[in-house]
Amino acid sequence: MAKAEQAQATTYRLIVIGGHTRSIGKTQLVCDLIAALPGANFIAGKITQYGHGVCAQNGEHCGCAPDEHICAFSWEESTTSGTDSARFLSAGAQRAFWLRTKQGFLAEGLPVLRESLNSLGTDSAQGPLNFIVESNSLLQFLKPSLYLTVLDPRREDFKPTAKAALDRADAFVLRHEVVAAVAWPQVSARLLQARPAFLQKEGEALPQPLISLVRDSLTRRAGMRI
Repeated sequence: MAKAEQAQATTYRLIVIGGHTRSIGKTQLVCDLIAALPGANFIAGKITQYGHGVCAQNGEHCGCAPDEHICAFSWEESTTSGTDSARFLSAGAQRAFWLRTKQGFLAEGLPVLRESLNSLGTDSAQGPLNFIVESNSLLQFLKPSLYLTVLDPRREDFKPTAKAALDRADAFVLRHEVVAAVAWPQVSARLLQARPAFLQKEGEALPQPLISLVRDSLTRRAGMRI
């Protein structure tokens, strides 16, 4: 098979980590899973969508046109750069990346992501690539092997992208015990009760049943293409 055809045929197992708001430990969950499953040889990544008027190249207002600098991709090269992708490498990821796009332009960033991942190729002796990414919006375009949503019942904010994807979650990772009056009246309590939920307060070890769930998802046949 020609090299270009091999790239087109590259398939992955994909685990997506989302969450209903900022700063609730999504990046830490990715790191915990990488460290708990070293045999997975994860390629780990983070997708960031910047607000309107903000450049994807540097995350700042630069005055670029709407169709300029809409996305930027970089492989992490250091475990000490201070970025979330550096944390993924430090946790044991095989490779780590950061994809930035302007708000609403993730579709334009996917070809860049595909080309970068396909350039890695696959080793038939090692099997398909396992891919873990922190993002809610990616579910608009791809069907993962497993989607975990981080929830903190103490935090009222619920991002629209997280709410739209909530019914696709395979399980919830709770950062605090569910309280009697959950702060999300816009979210169906029945939906929250219909999925497995694992309590992992920040700083605590991963629950073994959660590790088993993720490990099981990595035994399925790889079929996702970007």
